[in-house]
Amino acid sequence: MRSINGLTPERHFLLGAVFVREEVYMNGKTKKITAVGMLCAITYVIVAVGRIPVVLFLRYDPSDVVVTLGGLIWGPMTACIVSVLVAVIEMITVSDTGILGCIMNIVQTLSFACTASVIYKKKRTLYGAVIGLFIGCAAMVSVMMLWNYLVTPIYMGYPREAVAKLLLPVFLPFNLLKSVLNAAITFLLYKPVVTALRKSGYVAAEKETVHQKRNGLILLAVLTIVTCVLVILSMKGMI
Repeated sequence: MRSINGLTPERHFLLGAVFVREEVYMNGKTKKITAVGMLCAITYVIVAVGRIPVVLFLRYDPSDVVVTLGGLIWGPMTACIVSVLVAVIEMITVSDTGILGCIMNIVQTLSFACTASVIYKKKRTLYGAVIGLFIGCAAMVSVMMLWNYLVTPIYMGYPREAVAKLLLPVFLPFNLLKSVLNAAITFLLYKPVVTALRKSGYVAAEKETVHQKRNGLILLAVLTIVTCVLVILSMKGMI
């Protein structure tokens, strides 16, 4: 068999296949790094300028929505990386709660975003997304109630007895409100965000399942968001 530049046609083919595979891998890796950077930037901007005071020192911002979307699209490790990076940058730049506040932010985000992402990764259906977000809400509320009791007195300088008295009337409603609002917004944004990313080439196309109940769930998510907004306004005494 005639060789080309000392290589047989078969070896040329194999070498070309390796180069193509390597180029595809590097292209995918570059897109993943770009996506993580984009998620970090958006999350940080929301944290820095988008916080809404709700009650006492507790403030709501939708940054967990961005992290959760990243986790649902690219996997729980992406949510973990973005959460840690943003929390550290926030601690260095705009936060006044130090390392404990940074850890609290990471624990809060991961308990919601990673829980939902892990479940959705194992069951990539509408049902899996809904269950993942629901369990993410439960995980976040449970974890934050414990951490509020253990850590809040330390970094806020409040007596533990005072914090314990606030757990049910203040921390529980706030964490429920925040987690449910994050879940509803995430559910509404997931489909259009994924569609846009697929068109731009950042997410590979997948075979989509039929979502017969999606419209009803969208309506439920919208009603949930409206209800949460009204609750926040009432807690602030604006209505």
